[in-house]
Amino acid sequence: MTSFARAPLYRRHRFPADVIAYAVWLYFRFPLSLRMVEDLLAARGINVSHQTVRLWAEKFGRHFANDIRKRSVGRLGDKWHLDEVVITIAGKKHWLWRAVDQDGFVLDVLVQSRRNAKAARRLMRKLLKGQGRSPRVMITDKLRSYGAAKREIMPGVEHRSHKGLNNRAENSHQPIRRRERIMKRFKSARQLQRFISIHDPIANLFNVPRHDVPSVHHRELRATAMQMWSEIAHLKVA
Repeated sequence: MTSFARAPLYRRHRFPADVIAYAVWLYFRFPLSLRMVEDLLAARGINVSHQTVRLWAEKFGRHFANDIRKRSVGRLGDKWHLDEVVITIAGKKHWLWRAVDQDGFVLDVLVQSRRNAKAARRLMRKLLKGQGRSPRVMITDKLRSYGAAKREIMPGVEHRSHKGLNNRAENSHQPIRRRERIMKRFKSARQLQRFISIHDPIANLFNVPRHDVPSVHHRELRATAMQMWSEIAHLKVA
């Protein structure tokens, strides 16, 4: 029995904490649908509906993501890569604005209906509030809205506007693109914002570099990430 089985977070839930945390980990760590997670749990003798998995993902995933976000404040990079990508929801275009640091860790994400200076300002204000500091340098593509917003929000920050320099931010959209296909598109902007605000902090926790890292060090980093996940999900054995 886990030491946190009677913690307020897991009260009134029939399944133990390790099962719930495992289901949430599967759903956000891998590009799986709710029904896929249901099948994976069933293969291990855990009979739970995909609707229950969805409720777990929303409740516990939010709690875990908030904890990860608090732990990462002030520890992420000072070089911000900003980018935006179009996502069609119910036949209407929306823009997913994203900021990552030089190591590929997601700083923040914001779903908006516009691609203009006002939208860029909202993203930058959200970044400054969440990170508690300004970046050393900001890198974007050629969209002029970034420059206009930066002059108002962060006038003293160096700004490099070049399409080829922003591949890191552009590549960070790929996991959401894969999930979009698995989920057969997002149903609303609110659903997308809710999902990415949980998905990206968890992805940050397991963002273990694979290139130019010795295998022993890679295993250590992965073990550290799993250990921290156990702490966040209250799975330490008594």
